[in-house]
Amino acid sequence: MRSSDSTASRRRAEPASATRLARLRAPLALGAFAALQALSARAAGDAAPPAGVPRVDARRLPAPGSYTLPRLQACPDGEVLQSDGRSARLHALLRGRLSLVGFVYTYCRDPVGCPLALRVMNETREALLRDAALAARSQLVSLSFDPLNDTPLQMRLYGDALARDTRLRWQFLTTASVPRLMPLLTGLGQDVTVEIDARGRPTRTLNHMLKLFLVDARLAVREIYSVPTLDVAVLLNDLRTLAAERA
Repeated sequence: MRSSDSTASRRRAEPASATRLARLRAPLALGAFAALQALSARAAGDAAPPAGVPRVDARRLPAPGSYTLPRLQACPDGEVLQSDGRSARLHALLRGRLSLVGFVYTYCRDPVGCPLALRVMNETREALLRDAALAARSQLVSLSFDPLNDTPLQMRLYGDALARDTRLRWQFLTTASVPRLMPLLTGLGQDVTVEIDARGRPTRTLNHMLKLFLVDARLAVREIYSVPTLDVAVLLNDLRTLAAERA
């Protein structure tokens, strides 16, 4: 679960022990909405972001639509479970919208891990709500790293009010098992450490490098963000660039 700052060499985070993982797991995860309230309260007393999280100077970003985001790779497809328990194909949920996709542990408490990604995604959500046209074409997607713990019910509790807000779609998804999850992680290039049982089958993901994926309406991955580029101004700039491209 411990995320490391992404560098040019893409160093992996140090493996977390199963004991530490169990200690951080709770019977029911704190809902994302409640977690954000706690993060906001904490941030109100902080003059700077967490150590290792740089600020991006929005004034130095190119104008939206003045640059092109390359098509890095095709987004993988696979069966996922929605928070109401219904199964769906990931492509069916992403097609036709500009999507910011991130993987989460609902019980992660690493300040530069899942809570950081959640905070930035929520700040992006709030910015999108001030741009109704872009919000209608965009969505946020949080997919669990741990289907054993993060059942559809758990994801529904985690999503809370964020998932129910109809102004901007935010989907909280999981999968039926780790083997169902692995093709999505591998296809996107999401760095993760995997626990293997005696038969060589994946049973649990233990830690990961923090990444967010920008997927266009035609299911191509157009950008991959890590800690140094995980900034609302950057995300909005790229969303607007893709929106202009489609127009």
